[in-house]
Amino acid sequence: MDSRGSRQSGYRLQGLLCLLLVVMAGTGQAASRPPDAILIASFNIQVFGTSKLAKQHVVDILAQVIRNFDLVAIQEVRAKSNEVIPSFVKHVNADGSRYQYVIGPRLGRTNSKEQYTFLYDTSRIEVDTTSVGTMHDPGDRLHRPPLFVRFRARIQQPERGFTFWMVNSHTDPDEVPEEVDALADAFLALKMARPDEDDIILLGDLNASPQQFGRLGQLTDIGWAVSGVTTNTRRTKTYDNLIFQRTATAEYTGHWGVLDLQTTYGLSLKQALEVSDHNPVWAAFSMTEAPPPSTAGLPVRAAGRY
Repeated sequence: MDSRGSRQSGYRLQGLLCLLLVVMAGTGQAASRPPDAILIASFNIQVFGTSKLAKQHVVDILAQVIRNFDLVAIQEVRAKSNEVIPSFVKHVNADGSRYQYVIGPRLGRTNSKEQYTFLYDTSRIEVDTTSVGTMHDPGDRLHRPPLFVRFRARIQQPERGFTFWMVNSHTDPDEVPEEVDALADAFLALKMARPDEDDIILLGDLNASPQQFGRLGQLTDIGWAVSGVTTNTRRTKTYDNLIFQRTATAEYTGHWGVLDLQTTYGLSLKQALEVSDHNPVWAAFSMTEAPPPSTAGLPVRAAGRY
C-alpha cells in the first residue's frame, strides 16, 4: 500500500490509539498491542542524559511511551555516563515488562556527542547480535552515521517471522540536504549487505519533511509512513519518519500514527517539552514474513540462523 495513500488509515488508528492511551494513562498501563503485528516507533528524546533521568515525572511518562511499542529507535542519548540507558530500561521494566536495548557508540564532530539506541520487547522481538554496526562514512558526510541492527519478530514458527534491518538516524539540522542525500547511499549500501534480506526500515529524526527527502525520496519504490501531520511537540514541523520500500516491505500494514504527548498524557505544552521537543512516530508491520513478489507461493525458507 502506498504510504501516502494510507493517510486516512493512519489518522484513524492514531485516534484510536490515543484514546486507549488516554483511558489507560491513569492506571500506568500501556494499551494492548495487536497480536499479529509489531509496532515500530522512532523517538528523539531531546538531550536524554542524567539530568532528564533525574526527573521522576518525566521518566514515568517516557517509560509509558516505550511500553506502547515493540521496538523503539531512540535518538539524542547525550551523556558521559554509561548508566543512562540501563537505568531507564529498569524503569520501563518496573511493571514486569521485558525490554532490552542495543546502544551505539558516541558520535559527533563536536564535544557534544550522541548515541543511537534501540529498545525492544524481548517477548515479541529478537535481535541478531552479529548484525550490529555503525554505517561506514569514509567521506565524513554525516555528523552521526546511522546505527543499523537486524531484528526478527518472535512467532511460534521462527522461520516465518518478519526479519528486517533497522537504520537509526539523526541528521544535523544545519546540513539536512547533504545528510539526507547521504542516507540514500546508506540505504542502498545496506540493501546489498545480505542477499537474503530485502527489508530495510530507515527511521529517526531526519529534520526533513517528505518534500525535502531529495534522492532518498526518489529511490525505487520508496515510501514513508508519516505524511500530512506534524511530529514535533510544538506541532509546527514534520521531522520524524519511517522510510522503506513498499513492495519489498509488504509487511507494512498501512497503519501509522504520531503519539501526541500533550493529548495522550494530558500535558501542557511546557510539561510536554520537559519530556521532549519531539513526539514519537510509529508504524505497524505484520509479524509474519511476506514472500518476495517474485517467489510468492514458494515454500518458506528452512529454519536456521537468521
